[in-house]
Amino acid sequence: MGFIEDELEEVKKLCEHLVQGCRLVTCVKSMVRVEIKKTVTKCIVVCLQFPEDYPSSIILIELKSKTLSDKLLNKLTVACEQDLKKQFGKPQILKAVQYINNFISENPLCSCYDEIAQIKKEICERDTIKLKQKTSTIHLKLVEGNYFIKVKLLIPDEYPSQSVGIEASSNFPPNMERFLVGQAKESARKCVEPPLRLPPGKTFCPLPSLLPCAHFFISAVRVLPRQHCQLCKRTGLPTDPEDAQTSESASDHVERLYCNHLFHLDCLITYMKTPPFEGGKKCPDCGERIYHDKWRISDKMAEARWAHQEARKRELEDVAQAFL
Repeated sequence: MGFIEDELEEVKKLCEHLVQGCRLVTCVKSMVRVEIKKTVTKCIVVCLQFPEDYPSSIILIELKSKTLSDKLLNKLTVACEQDLKKQFGKPQILKAVQYINNFISENPLCSCYDEIAQIKKEICERDTIKLKQKTSTIHLKLVEGNYFIKVKLLIPDEYPSQSVGIEASSNFPPNMERFLVGQAKESARKCVEPPLRLPPGKTFCPLPSLLPCAHFFISAVRVLPRQHCQLCKRTGLPTDPEDAQTSESASDHVERLYCNHLFHLDCLITYMKTPPFEGGKKCPDCGERIYHDKWRISDKMAEARWAHQEARKRELEDVAQAFL
């Protein structure tokens, strides 16, 4: 037998034993085809063909995947070819398969390659992003003015069928940090869990959750430090985070409405206690009806209280006029 025939026999004997999670699909002179599968999404088909002057030149490599990025596959192909230059004159198939297998095993973030590339485009120079392959985590630090938030995003093995894990710390007031983290987690949950009422005839497919989470953090951090109170028009958050009010009962504590606009607590109470009341109080900025945990009084009750206060005020004015 010749060099190529000997190598094919070696591949048939050793490939599935040396490379965990691989399956030898085809092993003939015209084509060697190997499937490497770590998870549902981390799956690559490796197609190898012998050039005419093999092994004096590199074996021809084509990588295919229904789940991994084409850009990632192209870069991995180039890297593998570069590594195989050390194998001129030697068998290359097992080396190529092992190289690709090791890459998938050692780079768990490969399942979200395109999303990471998009996040890098969305962040600013003052922000940072660090990828930690060993722990399968992405560390984001987003900065706006003197405010920052540090976010750790954990990519699970079964991503995107499972949502990203989220941990965060910041110098935003506690209620704002809770909002940021809670909203990001809800965004991730919606990507992987079907709605309670799925339209008839439609099936739910999990979607990648990394980019929606990161995009929310980026957009929210850009806006929050610059937002104004809807009544007094002063900036909601102070320039220095150290001056931010953390007591949720304080008059200048910043409250966020469900429509995401801001009020100081006293401003919110003042606004909710003054007319017009018909149809419910609405956000001055977007016109959405205001719902807030710190104001649970109905429109009719608020209007009745206001009318009572006005009547009492007129009575006191009449009494004062009588003594003039």
